[in-house]
Amino acid sequence: MGKFSKSGKREMPALNTSSLPDLIFTLLFFFMIVTTMREVTLKVEFKVPQGTELEKLEKKSLVTFIYVGKPMEEYRGKMGSESRIQLNDQFAEVAEIQDFVAQERETMKEEERAYMTISLKIDQETKMGIVSDIKQALRQAYALKINYSSKLRE
Repeated sequence: MGKFSKSGKREMPALNTSSLPDLIFTLLFFFMIVTTMREVTLKVEFKVPQGTELEKLEKKSLVTFIYVGKPMEEYRGKMGSESRIQLNDQFAEVAEIQDFVAQERETMKEEERAYMTISLKIDQETKMGIVSDIKQALRQAYALKINYSSKLRE
């Protein structure tokens, strides 16, 4: 039989960190995939009306949103409590809609511009006068595909 000797202290082996970068990049990739970035910060309140015959939009990249509703609480002192139009992250007037549509068209590919859809997210308490003005401005900008956002009536 052999003799075992205990000469010296026994040290803990070093921790193997070679797979740590792989784990970190896997987590980073996972969070990049599942996270959605908010495109617009809402400055108006809106409660969408309910409907029965609804269709889901197919290509969201071709949809441009126009929000109409009462300004949020922090903007009411400056903007009042009447319904306002929001284009991207700022309040706008009806006269600015044509320029907005032209800018949005410029960001799209040439072949997709004909399929551009304007989706109106309008508060159910908004008066029809402002909606008619928006529709007239869209007509003048040749944005003829209009969608009204609503939720399913239960």
